[in-house]
Order: sequence, then structure tokens, then C-alpha cells
Amino acid sequence: FGVQSTNESIPIQARLIHTELPPYYQPWMDIAQHVTELIYSHTLRSHILKMPLLNTRFLESHRELRLAHLALSVMTMGYVWQEGENDTVKILPRNLAVPYWKVSQRLGLPPILTHADAVLANWKKRDPHGPFDMENLELLVTLPGGDSVRGFFMVTLLVELAAVPAIKSIPLVINGVQCGDAETVTRALEEISQAMEGMTDALKLMHAYVKPDVFYGIIRIYLSGWKDNSSMPAGLVYEGIQAEPMEYSGGSAAQSSLLHCFDELLGVKHEENCGAFLTRMRNYMPSSHKHLIQDISLQPSLRGFVQQEASELLTAAFQLCVTKLMALRSYHINVVSCFITIPAARARQLRRQGNSSQEETVSRAPTALEETGTGGSGIMSFLKTVRDRTRDVSLPLDNRAMQKIHNKH
Repeated sequence: FGVQSTNESIPIQARLIHTELPPYYQPWMDIAQHVTELIYSHTLRSHILKMPLLNTRFLESHRELRLAHLALSVMTMGYVWQEGENDTVKILPRNLAVPYWKVSQRLGLPPILTHADAVLANWKKRDPHGPFDMENLELLVTLPGGDSVRGFFMVTLLVELAAVPAIKSIPLVINGVQCGDAETVTRALEEISQAMEGMTDALKLMHAYVKPDVFYGIIRIYLSGWKDNSSMPAGLVYEGIQAEPMEYSGGSAAQSSLLHCFDELLGVKHEENCGAFLTRMRNYMPSSHKHLIQDISLQPSLRGFVQQEASELLTAAFQLCVTKLMALRSYHINVVSCFITIPAARARQLRRQGNSSQEETVSRAPTALEETGTGGSGIMSFLKTVRDRTRDVSLPLDNRAMQKIHNKH
């Protein structure tokens, strides 16, 4: 699942994702690959209750474990949210909870659907030799939402793919700073800013492949967790693990390691509450991602090096990274407004009018999530604060130097 020397999450075309588990685990895959139909027929819970309790010791490779975690995750989200926010469950049954917990422990991931599952480990190429694009990608397992749920996960995957050159360039920046090589650092920062622009371009595909009312009214609940969620205030008991309920956050873009890496590299310091949430989200990443972010954070200050060198081109390359990161975060705010804020306002309006008709897809959305992200953050204020803190690392710059960098591209 990635670039070995840097970020193992980033998909590389030459590598193949595991699409099958050993035959012993077929009872899991038989359900995981039909979660959507079983939810719509209101029979997923009964199918899971009849599932055998399987031993996880026959899962040997990292990729088998990741596929098992993905399969168990979609089953869990479907089991919890099958009947919406008003008929949730208090207990995840032993035959699902025990193997899910054991696989999670082996991977260092929490027992809930994460970005590392739904996006990074949930794709295959239709034509193995074909391009890595929307037309040639498909999901391994899915959730309710039809083409829009595929679009949501696949576009997010393409944002990750666009970041590959940036992640590969981070060690070049760090080594350049340590060796005092301003030219190498400048070139690597230019590569990073170009990749950030590519990430924003990939994110723009969200509007073409995902319908806002479907995302808000159907998909979103299945990405929701049982922490900071009034639909499940006590959390969830993992039967056979411990008697007390546990709380885990739902999926969040903050579970991607990409922007964490950029923030640490550029020296972005977040406001206390936002910083605490972002730090907590690192516990929802594969351990190698968390270690990479930590490693970047321990390096000498890039911003300090740029100030010390006082090179126009180096400063311009640094500043362009800051500008492109702010642009990416601003565009993400635009996407959240389109896919959450506006549909939420429509859902509230329908409720005020006493219109509870299921004909309007947004009416099906859980009220508990109207003001928050599925990860539990107060979404718009959080995103704007994070974007504004990015601006704080900007360095003063002569316009001519910035123009030189732009002209090179």
C-alpha cells in the first residue's frame, strides 16, 4: 500500500491490492461483499449473528490483514447503522467483535472503519495493466450510496495518488536542510507545491462523481462513529473483549497522513482544540504513517533554514507550498459546504415545514451529524481555523521571486 521508504499508504500502480482472503474466511467475504443489499433488505444483522466465530491466526501477510480489517469494518458499520440513528445497537456480537479486535491489534488500527480501510485498501484496477483513473478503478467492498459512494472513495484515493511526488520529496527537503543545500531544498519544495496543486485538481472531481444529497442523506451515517455522537452516547460494547462500551470516532479526512506531513514539514502549529483533534486522528492511521509524521516533526526547522538562507528562490518555493496548501484547504471547505452545510440547511428546512418525506434524500440524514464531521469535529469552524493557521507560517516575499517560480511551471 505505498512508498516503502516514506508513506506506505500511497497506492503505487505496480503493486496489487489483495482482493481475496484464504478460503477459511469466505463467510466474512460472503457478507462483506453484499453489505449494501443486506442493509436494504434489513437482514444484515441477522446474517452476521449466524456467522461462525473464526480464528484470525490464518491471516499471515500485512495485505491479508488489511483486507480482513476492511471486510470486518464494513460489516460493523452496516450492523450498527442498518436501521439508521434511531435503532442503533449497544453490543457488537462476539463472532464479529473478537476477530475484528484481534486483527485491529495486529495492525495497530482501531476497530472501526478508517480512511486507511475505506480509501487506501479498498480498490482494484478493472484492467490490471490499464491507467490509474476513475474509469479503471473499482471498490472491493461498498456501502449504501451507489455510484456516489464509489465516487467518494475513489476521488479521495486519487487525491492520495496525486500526493505521491510530494511524499517522495519530503526526505529530499530534510536531507537538503541537514546538508545546507538550498538548491536541493528549493527543487524539492517546487515538486511538493506542484503535487499539492494536483491534489486540489483531483479533489475537484468530487463534484462530478458524488451527488451532495446522496452523500449527506445516505452515505454519511455509515462513516459515523460512536464517540461524540448523540445517537450512541454510551459508545459500543465489543462482546468478548470487555464489558464496558468503547468509543471510536468515525471516518475523517484528518485520518489521511498527507496534510499532517505537510504541516510538520512547513512548521504549521494548530490552535489547541484543533491540534488535539488532529493528534487524536493519528491513532486512526497505520502505525508507519504515524511514525513518518513523528519523524518529520523531529527534524530541524525548514522554515528556520529558509529564513537563515535568505535566498529569494528558496523563500519563493517555500511560500508557494504554503499558498498551495492553503488553496487545498480552502477548496476542501468549498467541498464541505456543498456536500454537508447546504444539504444540512435543506434537511432542517424540511423538518421545520413538517415534511418528513423520504422522497427528498437529504431527509434521511441523521440529525446528530448536522453540525459535525463524521470524525466528531465541529466541521466548518475547525476547517477554517486550520486553514488560517496555515497562513501563519507565510514568509514575506518579493513578488518578482514568486513570479520566477511560477514561470518555471
